[in-house]
Amino acid sequence: MRMPVLIRKTAISAFAAAALVGLALPPVPAVAQTRGPASVADLAENLLEAVVNISTSQNSKGGGSDNVPMPDLPEGSPFQDFFDEFFQNRQGNGMPRRVQSLGSGFVLDAEQGIVVTNNHVIADADEIEVNFSDGSKLKAELVGKDTKTDLAVLKVDPTKKQLKAVSFGDSDAIRIGDWVMAIGNPFGLGGTVTVGIVSARNRDINSGPYDDFIQTDAAINRGNSGGPLFNMEGEVIGINTAIISPSGGSIGIGFSIPSQLAENVIAQLREFGETHRGWLGVRIQPVTDDIAESLGMSSAKGALVSGIIKGGPVDNGVIQPGDVITRFDGKPIDGMRDLPRIVADSPVGQAVEVVIIRKGEEQTVEVTLGRLEDGEQLASAETGDGEEEEDGPLATASVLGMTVGELDDETRTRFEISPDVSGVVITEVAENSAAAEKGVKAGEVITEIAQESVSSPQDVMDRVAALKEQGRRNALLMLASKTGELRFITLRMD
Repeated sequence: MRMPVLIRKTAISAFAAAALVGLALPPVPAVAQTRGPASVADLAENLLEAVVNISTSQNSKGGGSDNVPMPDLPEGSPFQDFFDEFFQNRQGNGMPRRVQSLGSGFVLDAEQGIVVTNNHVIADADEIEVNFSDGSKLKAELVGKDTKTDLAVLKVDPTKKQLKAVSFGDSDAIRIGDWVMAIGNPFGLGGTVTVGIVSARNRDINSGPYDDFIQTDAAINRGNSGGPLFNMEGEVIGINTAIISPSGGSIGIGFSIPSQLAENVIAQLREFGETHRGWLGVRIQPVTDDIAESLGMSSAKGALVSGIIKGGPVDNGVIQPGDVITRFDGKPIDGMRDLPRIVADSPVGQAVEVVIIRKGEEQTVEVTLGRLEDGEQLASAETGDGEEEEDGPLATASVLGMTVGELDDETRTRFEISPDVSGVVITEVAENSAAAEKGVKAGEVITEIAQESVSSPQDVMDRVAALKEQGRRNALLMLASKTGELRFITLRMD
């Protein structure tokens, strides 16, 4: 057991002796040069005052889940007085129940008294209180909140306390491996500083439509929600929001809303008290390799338009189902999830250029954006796209593992298909077929094949035959559900 100790002491002694006699010292190992900053004490000291704890209270008076019924006790029980006092204090006082949250936040504007936190920290709160690092407290009012990004803006009276604010930095400039610092209120322990690195960027954890999280291994626990993630210049480049943890404590996987996403939302909440997001009025789906091949695209990129919202900004035909959006307002759309985030960040009423691929050819069109919050009502009320075609002679055909038939009154009633849906109805899907593997079901309607509309089983057969003659291996089908919801699939024609 002594050997390692003796060896370690000898090595230190030799190193010191070499230094004393002026000999050349061995280079410092690379690992010693990458252990991070020697100290972040000055940085932390300068920032702690701007980070706050958020506590809330709810006015739940003598009811709800806290109203546990008093147990029946035997007459003369020695515990009677104890239970009488306990339940009287618990249920009979009618006072608001104070709930101390484990939330964090930070002062963004000292002159206006603006504080930023997460929406889930203050959700359902009747009263909000901001606690500062020096022990002082100020009541806060809610300026605005956004459930889609889980952000909230609060306001305190800046005349009652001298506030210190921090500013946003550029989250797009950070790199994986950059050092970051989190400050917050984990488990009620205010003013806690942790340091780590950026572990990943652009994380989608399925928490909302605009997921684009920064992942960090800086310790983030319950109570850090709403607190800032700083770069080494003391700028806020993220707002700590979520963790992955089977135990509830940090395992080194935390997520922060990037500042580039948060800034625009916070500015809208401050100005309007709500969000004003841009809206294109399209339904989209990913461009898979099979779909890209079917459309003659060299690579799978962009967002495939599967439907147009009636009454939306592009209901005039400027964008059509089957178009692939590859650029929006000069920004590349590499994948489907890029488009909603970029559109939402664009001003309502702004005219923008959109680059699309339509039937294998690139085009540039101009659209004027609507407001997403208005469009959500249209989208939820919409039942389908397209116009009903005239009935034709009854016929069926078997193609690509499906049996298709005429969409007439009989099949429309049998499958409960909306009157607004037109095309060729799928009446049967063969087991273990390519169509079954793609989730095709009886009652769905083929509206287009290779971006050309079909209205009869013969049209389906003719389009598939034409694609085979062109040497295509996949057929791109646009399917409508019974209510008119559209989606694209590709089926192998081997």
